[in-house]
Amino acid sequence: MARSIRARVLRQMHQWHWISSALCLIGMILFAATGITLNHAAQIPATPVVTRLQGSLPPGLLAELQTVAAGLDAGALPAALATWLDARWSLHPGGRVAEWSEDEIYLSLPRPGADGWLSVDLLSGDVEVEVIDRGWIAYLNDLHKGRHAGVVWTWFIDLFAIACLVFCITGLILLKLHAAHRAMTWPMVTLGLVAPVVLLALFVH
Repeated sequence: MARSIRARVLRQMHQWHWISSALCLIGMILFAATGITLNHAAQIPATPVVTRLQGSLPPGLLAELQTVAAGLDAGALPAALATWLDARWSLHPGGRVAEWSEDEIYLSLPRPGADGWLSVDLLSGDVEVEVIDRGWIAYLNDLHKGRHAGVVWTWFIDLFAIACLVFCITGLILLKLHAAHRAMTWPMVTLGLVAPVVLLALFVH
């Protein structure tokens, strides 16, 4: 009976370990690689590309924004302006909150790997956009940190972290089940714990 229970537990652990490892595989490669690039960010050369755009709002849209601005100091861009920006420059301001005044709308446009801003002059209708693209390594680094990546990506990171915990916990259980036949199991696990503790105690202050 005990052997049968052990066999069932072992099969279940192998199944969960396999499922979690499959789910984590690509994510672990991404997060491990960007862990290296983040750790050596100062040594990795990067030349930001700055893009500046200028345009003028249609008179009807400008009049609509002037009316809206009279009662706001902060708020999302009206749908008509968002549609115009998308059609003109493929900008997607989404639901970001802009700063409003009587004569200007200012909107920050950060995204993974890039920063930017948008300014609308409510007197003349002039629109200025600046985007600073720091490259694909910065893009991946920001994804690693969840920086400016949105709520959905944050949920993905949380679910990925849970899958990694399942992978590690089931791996630990499998180590325990097989430890009797592998003498180096617990010394290696102990080394994995002790090594970072020693490094922190000696070199990180």
